[in-house]
Amino acid sequence: MILTVTLNTALDLTYGVPELVPHASHRVSDISERPGGKGLNVARVLSALGHETVVTGFAGGSTGAVLRELLADLPSRDAVPADSGPAADSSPVADAPAPVSLPAPAPITDALVTVAGNTRRTIAVVDRTTGDTTQLNEPGPLVSADEWSALLARYEELLTGADAVALCGSLPPGIHVGAYAELVRSARAAGVPVLLDTSGEPLRRGIAARPDLIKPNADELAQLTGSRDPLRATRDARRRGAHAVVASLGPDGMLAVTPDGVWQASPPAKVLGNPTGAGDSAVAGLLSGLVEGLGWPDRLRRAVALSTATVLSPTAGDFDRAAYEELLPRVGVEEHTTAA
Repeated sequence: MILTVTLNTALDLTYGVPELVPHASHRVSDISERPGGKGLNVARVLSALGHETVVTGFAGGSTGAVLRELLADLPSRDAVPADSGPAADSSPVADAPAPVSLPAPAPITDALVTVAGNTRRTIAVVDRTTGDTTQLNEPGPLVSADEWSALLARYEELLTGADAVALCGSLPPGIHVGAYAELVRSARAAGVPVLLDTSGEPLRRGIAARPDLIKPNADELAQLTGSRDPLRATRDARRRGAHAVVASLGPDGMLAVTPDGVWQASPPAKVLGNPTGAGDSAVAGLLSGLVEGLGWPDRLRRAVALSTATVLSPTAGDFDRAAYEELLPRVGVEEHTTAA
């Protein structure tokens, strides 16, 4: 079982508009609604990869009730592959391996802690002409000290059956800035590999607790280290306490600095689409690869293929299954000769 923690869950709404024009009224052409927050996105992808997943964090109010209803229905809804046509550059590639096939989705177990406040909403407005996305994120409910204590107790229980844990996303109001560091230390004490995916001061505090892996994007990495050079910044982040660092570089793929070496993975072609949730899909790829005992090149290959397939999905935070199956064997992974 893989455990994901989402302290600031959300009900994700995606509005499609023919063209987004500032200061104008818009008619929404299509709407989708799904349970969100980074850890729930990760769990959704892990389920699609065939991994049994448990989600914990906070949910409350009428929005939280809708989120939990949608969460209960996720595996059955995700069982049908998306049909959105060719993934990217679908021209034949010499000696390219055959596409892979995904297993049937695995169960997602709801172990969320109920809070008095109302779960937040996030709204993604997608311009169907350009593919650009405008994101609006509410702050989340105020979490009390008793609610935080209840979450800690639930987390300690769940760690006893976990093969790995992902700590993902922002902190809701009321949660102290060192919360992720506390959760990292608990996972390490339980002997459970822990991946941390957050930003700002929570990342700075959390990395000092020595997580097994962090996955910042380029902006988060620059904020943490002060450097815009990907290799220098990733190495600096590892020196701050993380056992391994995998940096998301957007269309340029991912860079991993690990005790076993340094690798960069790149998609076979640049793609256009909605990047919302692409980093969460990458986290699912890395975490599932860890649990399956894959080497770093194969973990990175999976993470990049999932991330790219998420950009290609018509719905924010989903991934195009057919695109993933076609992309995975075509992702390039290059090892750096310099030491980590």
